[in-house]
Parts: sequence; structure tokens; C-alpha cells
Amino acid sequence: MKISHFVSAALAFYLLFSMVSISVSQIMLGIAFILWVIALIKSKQKIEFPGFFWALLVYIALSLLSCVFSDNPQVSFLDSRELLLFLIVPLVYTGFQKIKDIKTAHLALLASGCVSVLFSLFVFAFQHESGERISGFMGHYMTQAGLLLLFATLAFSMLLFSKNSIRYIWGGAFFLSSIALILTMTRNAWIGLVVSVFVILLLYKPKGVVVIPVVLALTFLISPKSVKKRALSVFSLKSYSNAIRIEYLKAGWKIIKEYPIFGTGPDTVDVIFQNPKYNLSRDARSNVHLHSNIMQIAAERGLLALLSWLAFVSWALISLWKMIQNKLPSLFPLTAAALAVLLALFIAGFFEYNFGDSEVVTLFLYLITVPFAAQRILQLKESKKI
Repeated sequence: MKISHFVSAALAFYLLFSMVSISVSQIMLGIAFILWVIALIKSKQKIEFPGFFWALLVYIALSLLSCVFSDNPQVSFLDSRELLLFLIVPLVYTGFQKIKDIKTAHLALLASGCVSVLFSLFVFAFQHESGERISGFMGHYMTQAGLLLLFATLAFSMLLFSKNSIRYIWGGAFFLSSIALILTMTRNAWIGLVVSVFVILLLYKPKGVVVIPVVLALTFLISPKSVKKRALSVFSLKSYSNAIRIEYLKAGWKIIKEYPIFGTGPDTVDVIFQNPKYNLSRDARSNVHLHSNIMQIAAERGLLALLSWLAFVSWALISLWKMIQNKLPSLFPLTAAALAVLLALFIAGFFEYNFGDSEVVTLFLYLITVPFAAQRILQLKESKKI
């Protein structure tokens, strides 16, 4: 058996534990990386990746340069180890050899998501205290919400665009994961889910988007009081979390003006904004980031890094849209999910630094890369026929 088969198997095992165990999923991903490098060396194959990865490479380079000029280089370089996770893009792009391998990997993700959701609902039903935000296996409700957003988006796309009978299992997974996501009471992820459902319905049947307000209204009516209160807080500038986010916007803008080129350095913003001149309240100073992808990246890595990150998002968005227009049936479910995931995480990122959560980012990069991997496999298959 070729070593490339073990690479796809390791990726499948990563997905199997991606929503259940952080440590095991990281181990499996590490094994996949090692096997992938060995496969590249043995086959003398050059590293390939989708075009949008160029922008991520620039982002990596600028992040490392930011570490050099950081207020605390040691902390920044240590934090930059997480940039290695971006290698999941070329890993996924060349790690799968057959469409069947991708289908197997997604079944593993389906199993992982279902176990995570059922565990979350069990905790809510039997161990949950009033007002508590469920976190599943992740230990923190924000990470759980980010993963559930990605999983629910994929599940909804598979339900509507897949042609096999397993689509109904994906449909059940979407329904239950949406409930679990609501119970995390994470508003940015709620907004992200609405965005992803809107995008997928628009691609499926544009008139179908009219059901979204109806579903939202019904969901609100039958939700627990704690969820209703959380939902209504979105519209109140006086609510605790909204007031703090406004503080972060003002402080972040001041930091960016003071550190415009290279930022304060990765993982140092929370130390910098302790300075009284940024006018953050005690509660705001106790947090570790600025609750916004754009604000956090610009503040800690500089405006050039922010531009490269925005270039990555734009490049991936345009590439996925071009793939959508090709309307290849075998690619459409994955491509629609990737497009929806990209927009959902981007919009949710206006209200939360979700690009700083390694578990969420890793699965996110997997989901937006896998359509390109499938397209590459199909192109190689066609070229062998000629």
C-alpha cells in the first residue's frame, strides 16, 4: 500500500476526532503532516496548493516579521507556532488521491459532529444549570460554537446538494447541531449560521431565503428564556458584552495608529491594552483579544498583514465562486459549503476573533480547501484518459 493512502487515512482520523478531542485530533493531524512530507520526498513531488494559499504565505511572512519588531519577541515567536497549522491547505490539496477518500473523511467528520452534538444535548438535558453556555468536548463555548457553525454549514449543504441517501443523516445532523449551537449562546456564531444558510439557500433555490425570517421567529418563540435574553441583547448598546466590544474598537483603533506597520506583535495586544491610556474597563482588560478579526490582526500584526489576510479571503471567495459557476455535480456540495463557511466565518469575525482559535481555523481551512482537492483529483483523472 502506498504511503499516500496512509496520509488520507490520517486526515480521516483527524476529522473523526476534530470535534471530540483536541489532543487526539492534533496528534492525528501531526501524523498526517509527517506522512505527507515523507510521501512528497519519496515521490519527488513538488508542493502544490490552491492559489489563495499565496496570500496566506504572505500573511505568515508578515506575521513572523511582526514577531521581530514585537514588544515581546519571545512570546510572539512562541505564539507563531500555530502558523504551522496553515500547512493543512497543501496537505489536504495533495493528500487525497481519490474522491472516495474525501467521502470517507467526511463520514468521519459526520460521526465526530454527531457525537459532539449528542453529548452537548445530553449535558444540557441532564447536567445543565440555568443560564450556562454549553461547551461540548471543547472546554470553551466559543470554540464549540465555531466548530458547530462549520459543521452545521457543511451538513446543510450536504442535505440540499448531495444525491445519496446519507443526505438525510446530514439533515438530522444539521438540525441537532443548530440546536446545540443556539445553546452555546454565542451570538457571532448565530449570525454566521444565518449567513451560511442564506448563502446555501440562495444557491439551491433563491426563493427559499424567505423562510429564514419565519424560522428565526419560531426559533425565538420556543427558545429558553436565557436564549431569548441573549438574542435581544444584540440590539442593546447597554448590554455588557456590546459595551465591552465598543471599548475594544476604540482601544484597537488607538493601538493601530500607534503600531501601524508591524503591530504590537502576535499575542501581545492583551498586554499592551493594559495601559490606562486606552481607557479599557477592568473587565475589558481581563480578556486576551479585541473580539474582531480585522481589529485584532491589524493591532497585533500590522496593516500589511491585515491586507494579506483580506487578500486571502477575497482570493478564496473568487476562486470558490468560479468553481460554483462550473456546476460540477460531484463538487457542488463541497464548494457550496466552502463558500458559505468562508462568508459565515468572515461575517462572524466582525464580532469575535475566531481566526485566533486554532481548532476552528484548522477545520475552516480544511473545508475551504477540500473542493480544490476534489477538483485536482478529477483533473488528474481526466488527463490520464487523454
